[in-house]
Amino acid sequence: MMQVIQRYFDAFNAGDLDGMLACLADDVAHHVNEGKVRVGKDAFAEFCAHMNRSYKEHLTDMVIFEAEGGTRAAAEFIVNGTYLATDPGLPEAHGQTYRLPAGSFFSLRDGKITRVVTYYNLADWIAQVSA
Repeated sequence: MMQVIQRYFDAFNAGDLDGMLACLADDVAHHVNEGKVRVGKDAFAEFCAHMNRSYKEHLTDMVIFEAEGGTRAAAEFIVNGTYLATDPGLPEAHGQTYRLPAGSFFSLRDGKITRVVTYYNLADWIAQVSA
């Protein structure tokens, strides 16, 4: 199951939304940091389109963990990003860069990701882009 998680993150770093979507189950539950749960590939794709307008990100220092039985996984990484366009309710964007530790948690079924939960410290991000 670690292979599907690696493919998911490889696709993220390549800017390959279709590659990311191919790793997801149709009924994927996407738990957004500080946000609502979005269900389904269409909702996930809409979220990614929004993110790609506002942020350019590349993940490094990736460590992937798999729970016994292959139904759960987690990853720890560093988000290296550039804030491209102002996201409503957040500081104004003017090309600020940031480096932020983050983590994701996954549920898996039949070789597909059924749940994605991503966490990072929003206050840390706001401090970095506000400096």
